[in-house]
Amino acid sequence: MTEQDCARSEGLLAQMLALHPTEIDLSLDRMHRLLQAMGAPHERLKNVLHIAGTNGKGSTQAYLKAGLRASGRSVAAYTSPHLVRFHERIELPDGPIQEPVLCDVLERTLIANGPHPITYFEATTAAAFLAFAEATPDDVILEVGLGGRLDATNVIAKPRLCVITPIDMDHQDFLGDTLNQIAAEKAGILKAGVPCIVGRQQDAALDVIERRAERLGAPLHVLGQHWHAWQEHDRLVFQDETGLLDLPLPRLPGRHQIENAGMALAALRSLGMQEDVCTAAMQTATWPARMERLRGGALSGGFAQGELWLDGGHNPAAAQALADTLRSLPPRPVHLIVGLQGQKDVDGYLAPLLDIASSLTAVPVPAARGGAADPKALAKRAQEMGCQAGTAPDVHAALAHLAKEAPEARVLVCGSLYLAGDVLKAERGHA
Repeated sequence: MTEQDCARSEGLLAQMLALHPTEIDLSLDRMHRLLQAMGAPHERLKNVLHIAGTNGKGSTQAYLKAGLRASGRSVAAYTSPHLVRFHERIELPDGPIQEPVLCDVLERTLIANGPHPITYFEATTAAAFLAFAEATPDDVILEVGLGGRLDATNVIAKPRLCVITPIDMDHQDFLGDTLNQIAAEKAGILKAGVPCIVGRQQDAALDVIERRAERLGAPLHVLGQHWHAWQEHDRLVFQDETGLLDLPLPRLPGRHQIENAGMALAALRSLGMQEDVCTAAMQTATWPARMERLRGGALSGGFAQGELWLDGGHNPAAAQALADTLRSLPPRPVHLIVGLQGQKDVDGYLAPLLDIASSLTAVPVPAARGGAADPKALAKRAQEMGCQAGTAPDVHAALAHLAKEAPEARVLVCGSLYLAGDVLKAERGHA
């Protein structure tokens, strides 16, 4: 699909962006108004699986989607942000939404909304619900965009299952300054009587989740209490109250993927899926820009002697998982190319990565929501933290320099999904 092919949907999305309120007050009122004007498509969705959390949402969704599809069920999924094209956000049973279908649901959403203020995420989520309602999949996986309690996806009154992945400090400008406050927002997806799979949590976050679940009568399935997942030799072992599974390691790299996969396995088992489905989930899941090795493309082709990796994680917990993954790989010098959004915890993100890095090159982040961190300030901070650091105008220039100075190195581009999307466009020849 070329830029020209997407011109019409991009125009419609621009119209939605123009309706964005000047000040965002987190609320579901606009969403309910718009959905009712559209004929309440969200009420026609069946078997909704709702995922919230700070880290691991996308990977968990990928395993869950792979398993359900392996069982023969048709699955739709909603995620954000996209990496290369908006169409990735709305996945129908036969793949990412096609341009004619996307244009149709965007136009109908704009007509239903009229001139009323609506956030971009609310409007596009409503359009996704319309596409899902008309595609009639067996299951719909919804990934929360921000928080949970007041997220646009949280208009589903009775999902079939909820999942809360590990919660950490992130988006404090919207969700609160403490882990308790952030956990309360994430736990807002819990519904009375609806089971919830809970990944590894800090004690403060788990306490918030458990208290809300008790008030609502929402059964919890918590890592370390009701299910366990661990690596044993070259296998993933999963155990819950129904028994033990000996499975292949997850296809996605990194030790943190053991527990991400475990959350999906706990969900699949809760849905009654058998061992063959769980095996397929481990072997067939894909999730771009999550510790992804790039090979043979326009960027990686120019770095053939070394390794080029890409990751879109952008908070301290994601950086720690990245550092652990890099340590588990065969030894090579590690060089970082980093771009961060302006509101991120710079020290918290850099600290675990700088422990293993030979150098850091800071680059701008294209089209970052909330602005991007100044590369000069980012490089200066990395120097103050003891790492050799500099800047480059973009990833292309940073890689060209490293190809000369460290041609056999392991290079990781990281820090932002917006940056990751720009890299994937270049790697695939779209830019």
